[in-house]
Amino acid sequence: MSYKKLLTVFAPLLFFALLLPQTVFAQESANCLACHSAMKGKLKTSGGTLIELNVDTEKFRSSVHGSLSCTDCHMRFSDNPHSSPSASVPPQVLSISSRISSKHGVDPVAAAACNRCHEEIYNKVLGSVHGKNITDKNQTDGALCLDCHGSPHYITSAKDPTSKISRENQVETCGRCHGDKKIIEKYNLQENVMNSFQESFHGRKLHLGHMRAPVCASCHNSHDIKSKNDPSSPVFGKNKLQTCGKCHEGANEKFISAITHRPPGPIPHYAEKALILLTMGVFAFVVLHVLLEAFSDIRDAIFRKEREE
Repeated sequence: MSYKKLLTVFAPLLFFALLLPQTVFAQESANCLACHSAMKGKLKTSGGTLIELNVDTEKFRSSVHGSLSCTDCHMRFSDNPHSSPSASVPPQVLSISSRISSKHGVDPVAAAACNRCHEEIYNKVLGSVHGKNITDKNQTDGALCLDCHGSPHYITSAKDPTSKISRENQVETCGRCHGDKKIIEKYNLQENVMNSFQESFHGRKLHLGHMRAPVCASCHNSHDIKSKNDPSSPVFGKNKLQTCGKCHEGANEKFISAITHRPPGPIPHYAEKALILLTMGVFAFVVLHVLLEAFSDIRDAIFRKEREE
């Protein structure tokens, strides 16, 4: 059989073979979304946890997980999700799920399933100060994937301005924990780190729309975040030289000492207020000067006309 005849026979078969997984996925997702796209409200489990029932079909399909089937993450569920979950789970995912069960009491397997596609990143998170707070201390307020990225059904690329971890929203996302007074007191964290960042040169530059201005992950990393007292942290001691040097070439110890989360002190605070008052005073003087000059011109024109008459 010639090459052209072989191509004619096998090309359609290859096409349908590639199309088949998408068809299976579409059918499985359609079965789940047929109910969950219409459901409203939340379901309270026996443990008191609230579960969001509704899944927006369009938002899910446009998310980065839109090509996945539901059971890729919800592995314990079979074709009938309302029966007792009993499907087999890979040993590695099962092991991780037991370590994070304090954080995800409802379906820890689904939370651990992130490891299947993002193994390297997931291991970094588990080894970070956030991950160890969950796995070693069994704390429920330690940050894991969904705390930063949002609902797994609607995760978008970090380059998307609507993403919770984009440059536009990252500071606000981190601030939900690092600006929370209860968490600050519980873990004895440095207070007002979010306020000090927003008042800093970096924060003000970001607020003005400069998207190259550094955000939280620029200095602290994103997934393998370490305590500031950890020698491997990028903000520990002289490690700041390399961290700051990524943007500020030739940064020395005097330079990096000025880039911190410590409150600026009274001198910069009152100097800023003085500059604001000075700027407002200059604008007020200019406006007043223009108004007085206009009044003078109008007055002279009226008196000149009276003398002429």
